[in-house]
Formats: sequence, C-alpha cells, structure tokens
Amino acid sequence: MFRTDYCASFSAKNIGERVSVCGWVQKQRDLGSLIFIDLRDRTGIVQLAFDEATPEDLFKLAFGVRAETVLTATGVIRPRGEGAVNKGLPTGEVEIAVETMEILSRAETPPFEVLSAPDVRDDVKLKYRYLHLRHPELQQNLLFRHKLAKAARDYYDREGFLEIETPVLIKSTPEGARDYLVPSRVHPGTFYALPQSPQLYKQLLMVSGFDRYMQIARCFRDEDLRADRQPEFTQLDLEMSFVDEDDVMAVNEGFLKQIFKEFLQIDLSTPLRRMTWHEAMEKYGSDKPDLRFGMELCDLSDLVKDCGFTVFSGAVQAGGSVRGINLTGGADKLSRKEIDKLTDFVKTYRAKGLAWLKGGEEETSSFAKFLTPEEIASLKDRLGFEKGDVLFLVADGKNAVVFDALGALRCKLGEQFHLYEKGQFALLWVTDFPMFEWDEENGRYKAMHHPFTSPKDEDLPLLDTAPEKVRAKAYDIVINGTEAGGGSVRIHRSDVQQKIFDVIGMSREEANEKFGFLLEAFRYGVPPHAGMAFGFDRLVSLLLELPGIRDVIAFPKVQNACELMTDCPAPVPQSALDELSIAVTKTEE
Repeated sequence: MFRTDYCASFSAKNIGERVSVCGWVQKQRDLGSLIFIDLRDRTGIVQLAFDEATPEDLFKLAFGVRAETVLTATGVIRPRGEGAVNKGLPTGEVEIAVETMEILSRAETPPFEVLSAPDVRDDVKLKYRYLHLRHPELQQNLLFRHKLAKAARDYYDREGFLEIETPVLIKSTPEGARDYLVPSRVHPGTFYALPQSPQLYKQLLMVSGFDRYMQIARCFRDEDLRADRQPEFTQLDLEMSFVDEDDVMAVNEGFLKQIFKEFLQIDLSTPLRRMTWHEAMEKYGSDKPDLRFGMELCDLSDLVKDCGFTVFSGAVQAGGSVRGINLTGGADKLSRKEIDKLTDFVKTYRAKGLAWLKGGEEETSSFAKFLTPEEIASLKDRLGFEKGDVLFLVADGKNAVVFDALGALRCKLGEQFHLYEKGQFALLWVTDFPMFEWDEENGRYKAMHHPFTSPKDEDLPLLDTAPEKVRAKAYDIVINGTEAGGGSVRIHRSDVQQKIFDVIGMSREEANEKFGFLLEAFRYGVPPHAGMAFGFDRLVSLLLELPGIRDVIAFPKVQNACELMTDCPAPVPQSALDELSIAVTKTEE
C-alpha cells in the first residue's frame, strides 16, 4: 500500500508516528529554507514539511512540484511550529516531516485551480469535470450521497424490503415523457426503451409474491432539462402488497425521520402534515407548496365580479378568478422598476399582467383608479393590507393560469426577501390529486399520474358521469416546495382498470398492445398493492440545501442533454448503423 492512512486522519495524538500518505498537491509554498506542500485527498489536507534536515535531492524535488501533481510521501508526524497552527483544518496542529517522496504522476498547468472552481464558468467546469470533482465541496456531496444510499438500504432492509433489480432494456410504453429508444441488432426494425421508472416490473413483482420491494434504480426520460431534472436520474423505488395509503406513508415517514436525525440532527415530528391537492392549489397556487413561509393566496373574485374594471370582472365571468397575495412590509423593498420585472416574470407563466398596490407615504397602484373606494377597501381588508405592504393580484379566465403565475410569484418573493431561514425544513404529504387532466392537444383525458393509479373508492361512480371530479389514491412528499417523491395505490381490479382505459380513450386493442403482459398477469391473482419513489438526486440536493441536482451527480448533462466532457451524444460510424438497419436522414435548415 502507498499509504498508511488518509490525509485528514492525523492529529496531535499521532505525533511521533512514521506514516505514508498520497494524494494531489493542493499548493506548494517556498519560504527559502523551508518548503511546505499541502497534500489533498478525498478526506482533506495534510501539510508536508521540508527543512534544513531534509536531504538536498529531496528538497530540490519538493521545490519543483506543481499543483495537482500526484505523489506519495513518508515521514514522521510532528507538531507545527509556534504560530503556525491552522485551527480551520482537522490536521492543523501537525505536519509530516518528509523523509522520502516519490512523484507518481506530474501534472500540467490545469485550466483552472481546483479551489477556484466556484468562480469558473459552468461550461469549463463541466468540460473538465474530473478536475471539478476534486473540489472538496463536490467530494463531500458525493460522500453524503453514498452514505444516504447506504442508510436507505439499511432502513428498508430492516422493514422487510428486498432489493431486486429490474431490466434496463424494456418495452416502450410511453404515457408521459418520451422514451429513450435502443435499436435491436438481432431483430432489425425493433427497439427497446430505457425505463422511465420500474413501474410495471415492480407491480409484476407484487403479483409474484415479493410483497416488499425496493431498488435504487437508474431511470431515463427524454424531456427538457431544468435545475432538478436530468435525462438520466436515480430513484429510490418502492412497492408493497396488502397495504393502503396510510401504510405507505407511515413506512416512508420512518425513513425520513431517520435520515433527518442521522444527517441533519433534526427531529421530525411524525405523522407529517397532510394537505389535499385542492387545498394546496387554493392556498399556495401549487401542488408542491413551500410551507416555510406564509403569504397565502386569497380569492378576491366575489369582491370584483361586478366591478367596472373588465380585467377583473371579465376574468370571473369567463369562469376564472382574481386572486392576490400580500408582501408584508414590502413597500420599502420594491421599486417601480422591480415591480415591472415581476410583471414580466408572471407573464412567463401565461398571465397577461400583474396588478399591484403599493403602500407607503404615498399610495400607488396599477388598478386603483378603475375601482371604487369601497372596492379598494374590501380588497385591502381581505388581504390584511397595512401601510407598508405591497399587494399583487393576478386575473385570468383560467384558474390554472392564476395558480401557476401567483404561486410562482409567491415562491420568488419568498426567496428574494429571505422569508425563511437556511436550515429550515417544511415537509408535507399532498394527497387526493385529480385522477385525470384534460389534454387539449389530443382532445381527451389523460391520467395525471399513470393509468394504473387507483381512484378513491367513493369516486368510482363518477368515472361514468364526471371523470374530471374523480380523485386518485395518489400522494406526493413535498420538501421545501419541491416534490421529493410520489406514489399511489395501484389498481388491482380488472373492471376498474378497463374503466380507466375507457376514460382516457385507450381501446382494448391498444391496451393489450402496450400492457398485455401486465393485464395477463393480473388474471392469475394480484394482491392490493401500492408504492412510491423518491427522486434520489433531488432528495440528496434538498438535504444539502443545493439549488439543483447537478452537483450531487458525478457526471451530469447540460441543458441540451449533452455531456461536455466526453462530447456526447456523438455520431457513430456508418457500419454501426448498417448493423442496426438504421438510416439517418439529414434535414436542411
């Protein structure tokens, strides 16, 4: 072995010991008769010391060492000199008086210094991701991820779950995002798909009698990227038999309670809060509400439905609504220019504009002149307006637009004005999602989650008469305004499954073509079952309070689904395409 221990493992208790270390040179400091090298590995830094007692050839070797050079050194642990103790390092009280050193690999000048990586352009860091991964912060992120994965396996093992791998090359059954397709060489003209989730296979495992399944599974979705999405990602995937919603929530609350205590020293109070989808939308304009701060949405439609301002009254008459939020004490914090920027922001959520009323010494508003003093007073009263506040109102003929725009504005203001503290966590279950949503493009209903989600028992009669009112036995776990995971009770009755296919306009022939293997399996005895999946990358980033998932993934993709380091995706030789019976068509721009 090149080393006796890792760099950051030494302290005053090791003084006098002869040790060997190896790693990367963080920096070299030449003080004339003294040379110090900070040697770094994944655990941290230890100082190597070279002085008058160092052999001349070894001193010269240390003099010429560049940053990021890989070396191994042997020497004796000794206390640092007076005034040289670094209390910011675990090894800050000691150094290694080097006796022998070997350079294992010399480094050229890197495109950026590892410790300066936060100030380097993102594309450069991703091009040289192996250098960026040397940064202590990223290494700690991935160490945290490893420990969280181990904690998950240990917890679910204690709860009786079996980790079972499901296939990566599967049949394409797209119901949401686009599949990534893999051509078959053996069967020309046919394709595998990469799994968007192990959904169907884990249900088949329940049919097979493995009543508690878990897997840390790789999944793939060909969809546009955001801060919390990647084309390939990891799920902590679970399924259970002979259970209902409460059972699934309880076992996963146990997991969350354990990891918050183990990793963050936070005692979660369980059972967690539950909120219906309808309540979440009405109060927060989102099915993943951030409960770290207030500023709830307020419906003002009844106050303005007959007012003379057609922007408000017209929205209500069209079947939509007018809703508002109150930024308490915001009058001194927002200029007119900043309010205009917020107006542009809500327009990205399809809102036509943003109405506002700003308090202060002189009250200003974008809409007050169109309303009577009595109408203005009633709006202020309902929104709890006081002199230093700012009111924001959105009106639209579609409630979905009002919710999206005002809900997003609420979150933006919460972040911008620090309405919550770092280290503050708010968790809840959102339940009773609509079973279906209307697909305007195709003129039919589609399943909000997936077509195997069970409707609420009391809503079964509505499948024939009012499918838009049917609620699903579905549940999402939300952490600080982000969906960290979700799941549902599955359908295990063939008659109910057929009704769902009928509502979404899927013929028996199409259902058999896509899901015949599952429907066939259900003919031979299927237990009631339910499950969920955590977005594992998201869960890690949420616990670390990072803005996105990229820095908890070793080799992430960028916005256009490319990996800059290896320059993929990339063309392949024509011979490879010929083997797969594939022709590539080039389209002129």
